This record gives sequence, structure tokens and C-alpha cells, in this order.
Amino acid sequence: MGSYCGGWWWRTGLWAAVVLAAAAAVAGGNVTYDGRSLIIDGERKVLFSGSIHYPRSTPKMWESLIGKAKEGGIDVIETYVFWNLHEPKPGQYDFSGRNDLVKFIKEVQAQGLYACLRIGPFIESEWTYGGLPFWLHDVPDIVYRTDNEPFKWAAKMAVDLQTGVPWVMCKQPDAPDPVINSCNGMRCGETFAGPNSPSKPALWTENWTSFLQRYGEETYLRSAQDIAFHTLLFIIAKNGSFVNYYMYHGGTNFGRSGAAYMVTQYYDQAPLDEYGLIREPKWSHLKEMHAAVKSCSSTLLNGVQTNISLGQLQQAYVYEDSTAEGNNCAAFLVNNATTNATVEFRNAKFELQPRSISVLPDCEKVAFDTAKVNAAISNRIATTSKTLNGADHQWEEYREAIPTFSDTTMQFNQIEEQTNITKDSTDYLWYTLSFQPNATSCTEPKLQVKFLSHLVYAFVNGEYAGSARGNSTGQRNAVLVEAPISLSESKNDVSILSVMVGLWDSGPFMEKRYAGLTEVEIQCKENTYNVTSYEWGYQVGFLGESLGIYTQENTDKVKWNPLSDSSSANNDPSPRWFRTTFDAPKGDEPVALNLTSMGKGQVWVNGESIGRYWMTIKTKQGNPSQTMYHIPREFLNTTDNLLVILEESNGDPLQITVSTISTTQLLNPKSRYSTIR
Repeated sequence: MGSYCGGWWWRTGLWAAVVLAAAAAVAGGNVTYDGRSLIIDGERKVLFSGSIHYPRSTPKMWESLIGKAKEGGIDVIETYVFWNLHEPKPGQYDFSGRNDLVKFIKEVQAQGLYACLRIGPFIESEWTYGGLPFWLHDVPDIVYRTDNEPFKWAAKMAVDLQTGVPWVMCKQPDAPDPVINSCNGMRCGETFAGPNSPSKPALWTENWTSFLQRYGEETYLRSAQDIAFHTLLFIIAKNGSFVNYYMYHGGTNFGRSGAAYMVTQYYDQAPLDEYGLIREPKWSHLKEMHAAVKSCSSTLLNGVQTNISLGQLQQAYVYEDSTAEGNNCAAFLVNNATTNATVEFRNAKFELQPRSISVLPDCEKVAFDTAKVNAAISNRIATTSKTLNGADHQWEEYREAIPTFSDTTMQFNQIEEQTNITKDSTDYLWYTLSFQPNATSCTEPKLQVKFLSHLVYAFVNGEYAGSARGNSTGQRNAVLVEAPISLSESKNDVSILSVMVGLWDSGPFMEKRYAGLTEVEIQCKENTYNVTSYEWGYQVGFLGESLGIYTQENTDKVKWNPLSDSSSANNDPSPRWFRTTFDAPKGDEPVALNLTSMGKGQVWVNGESIGRYWMTIKTKQGNPSQTMYHIPREFLNTTDNLLVILEESNGDPLQITVSTISTTQLLNPKSRYSTIR
């Protein structure tokens, strides 16, 4: 979940300048804190924050996303700073397009909101390599996220920048003064041990509105009621005054930005879904809660708290401020039981629903009940705009050649680790071997491949021999077990494609993590050949990648052939490229591709990557984890949009459809058990 906020592993130069500029732009005055809350211009504040990551959407979406967050009662927009986007090579910076952090912060400022910048540089965030640029891997003697001189810890340096705003460190109980420690999780009202100093406020930097999702996993559904209950519990049980929803809008892992095994949709179950559409009842229920809390925030922050038992599992948190004019009392009635409870508070009876908190801003009337949902449930609808079949769309294909050992210019006397060769410039690395049995015969030959990548495809003498999937962590060998192959008595070409679906995003010693093949054997009935230490050749990625054939200016650098029907696609598991053009659907509704008919690969529209897809890996219910892939309107022309697909296995592009995405309201639920789908 991006478990480290603020983060104090620091580099000099660029990052200090960015933080200073952002802080100056949005601080809005003097920001300090005491043991009760953050203080802005001398006033204590209850702040509700929402995570919106600028590179997971597009610049034309930012105004709407921030505006909907503000309308939903959000005071602060939180985002990471994505180092690997901004400095892909040492000293080469990129703040253009989706990477325009300054433009994003200015939009936050324009709408009158505050910003929380989580500068990292390590961010986790289900982002490949945890946001670290891969070139750090080659810095001599580096060890990430520890007291290591090439990657130095510097909390004092951060504080000495005098940005004018407090610094926060997520999930770090021993955050040094004056840095504030905070909580991440779903139930910080129960799990947070509290600030490590009485002079620091209680902050919740990641209130997870859903959960991360990997390929092969079902979507995690967290109800609006559960979020509201635990948010209020944190405020009253832990004296919480700052809550950040992670995510408020998740967005899209465009390109190769997602971490290992992560789907392209990111936190689609957030109050604003992947497309930026309002997800009900989550958005409205939280909006009601924000308004109820704000209506009594002065009493809450400045009053004296009294806890009153109302039953075995029922309690009242009462706040009274004798110095306030007018209403000076607020109460929160908590039912921790799994059944209804009738309680008496101040000579009035209240019916409390199971696992609920009722807000009484005046200690008399209920303004909000976490268990009572008033908003209608929204249902998201995909309406097919066009089917990209051969009748109306001319598909073409380009087949990648299977490289052999003699084709490669990079050769070593052993199997090499994948990212040492690719430098994470691509998901793909070809391992090639020229093999001839020593014996006069090799009967019943089989190929065994052990690997720590996410997927391998094996070819012998140009013929497909089999494939196998690894695991999301990559911490144990997976095996392509004894795939039967055909060998000649003379030279044989063994070509193995190793595939990564994003790099790891966390864990110790990331700089030493291994990807790629680890051991290869050719097993004959008469003998077994361990060829791990033979001379191997390497090809980084595909020719189509290196030529950039997914862009309009480079798409004709290879020879494309007509794709006559789907049978030619389904009968060949070797890597291929497909291309066609399509017109954008009319209107302004979000657009998506339905890729259910495909296998595994990547997609580009007008040269913009909309991410990886993986239909062949299924959930326990037998479904792909994700079938719809967002194409931001910003990527589209009115007509003749170039669609290019890199398909690794046996997908059928003729069944792809273009859809528009909308929402409709189903019903007005009164039950606390209503959920969003």
C-alpha cells in the first residue's frame, strides 16, 4: 500500500527543490502541530485527505478528479513523487505530460485544497521497483533503505530544509523528533499504538478504501460502512485529526509501471473509480460523514473528552468545550456488538445498529450513522461502441523471429540474471543456446527449466516446446517440468523467453533480487545434460519494441501482413504484433478496450501504452482478474486511432471491442449490508 510515507531516504538536488516549491505553493500559511492536530495559521484542523496519483491519470482528468474530491469533503490531496518517472537516467529529468507534478500541485492549489507530498524516494505503492529508478542498481556498494552511504538516511537534512510544513513518516514508530509517526491500514482506530510523543498528533496516512490486486486475484470489496466506522473510531478512540484515504482515486498503471503481477486497474473500488467516475454509495457516504465531523470539529478538537459506558459493548465519546459560544457539546455513540443495541444517552433512547457509530454534533440529534447508507448504489456499465472484427477493421500482423544463439551478439559462459542484462528496459529477455548431444543418440528428450521470472516460453529448433508461470514474489524457483522436445543429432537451437510482469516493489535487499532463468537441463533417456554453465546468448526484448512499431512514425519499419481470420492467431503461440485503426466513440464518456479474447501482452493506442494484460491467468472462480482496459480520451483522435498489440501467446484480436463506460443508480439501500460491485 505504499507503506512508507514521507520517507527519509533522500537524494540531494532535484527532490529538495521540488518539495520546497510545492510546499510554498500550497501551504497557505504557517503549518505547525501540537498533540491534538495539525495547526494552520493558528487554528487546529480536522483534515480529510484523498490519494490521487498524478501519473495514474492524465492532465485533462486532474481538474475533475480534484473537484470531485473537494465536493466529497476532501481537504487535502495526497500524492507520491515518482522518482523513476522523473529521473529515468541519472541527471535526465522528465516533468512533462502525466509526470507534470508542478501542474498537478497548482491544480490542487487552484481549487483551494492542501497537498500532502510523499517524496519517498522509495514509495512502494504497487509501483515497479518501489519508485526507485533501476539505475540505482548499478551504483557501487549500494544497499537500499538502510544506513548505507550511497543511499543515505537524512531525517535531519529534510527538517533542515525548513519547508514550513511538518514532516511525516508512515509506519515508523521511532520517527525522530520533530518528524511525526503515523498509521497505515484498514483499522487504525484499533491497531495504532499512537504518536511516539505527547506533542505529536495522531495521523492516519493510509486508510485503505480497497486493496491491491494481482493477476489471478479477485477484486477486494470494502464497504462504505466499514470505512466510515473505522474512520470515526480512529478520530474518537485515538484522538485522530488527519485521515488520508488510500486511494480516493486509484487510476491506471499505464505502461510497465505496475509492480510484480499487479493489474492495470489500480484501486478501482475507491470513491472515484479507475475512470474518475463517482462510485456509490462510497463517495456520498463518506461525504456525509465528513460534513458531520466538520460541523462539530471545533468542539472535537478543543473540548474535553469524557467516555461513558452505555452497555457491555456500547460507549459514548462526549466532547464539551466550555469556552465556545453557542453549541459546545458533541457526542459519538459506538456499538461494537454484532447485534442491534438500544442505549440511553442524556435521557433519550437511541437504536444503534451493529458495528456502528452515530454522530451527534449537538449531543442531541443523530446527524450521521456509519451503518445507515442513504446514497443509491451505482452500477458501472460498459456499452459496446464497436467490435474490431475483420468485417469493418483491417487487422495486420507482424511475427517476431525466434532468435537463435548465432543471432545474438551478447554471449556469456553461464546463465545471467535477467535485470542485469535488460536494465528493466523491457519485460522480456531471450536466453539462447546451441546444443548438440555428446552421445550418438538422445531418445525421449525433455527440457527442464528452473526460473525466478514470472513466465517462460520455450522453443527448440523454432518449435514451441511449452511454457510455465512463476509466482508473484519471485522468491522461489518455478519449474517448466520436463517439456518433451525433438532434437536432431546435429546442432539444436534452444530459445527461452523469460518474462517479468513488473518488478518487486518492496522487501529487504531489493538490489540483490534475482529474475530470469536459474538452471536448465536437457534430459535424455541415456543421459542428462545440465547446460546452465554452457555458453548462452542473449537478446533484450523484441525487435518491434526496439523499433517502436507501436508509434505512428515507426509502425511501418517492419513488414505487416494481413490477418485473415482468428484461426491464424489461435494456432501459433509465438510472439506476434497486431495492428488496426479505429474511430473514437462519440461523446465524452470514458473509453475502454475489452480484451477478453486475448492471451497475454501489452497494448498501445496512438503510441501511448495503456498497460499489460493477462487473460490466461484466472481467479479461483475461473475468470480473468481484469478484462477492461482504460483508454483516456486524452490519448484519442476523432478518427484513425492506431491500435497496436504485442501478444505473447495465442490471443484473438478479432474479438476485441471498444466500449464507453457509464454508471447508473440501482436502488436506495437502507440496509447496512449493502455493498458496491
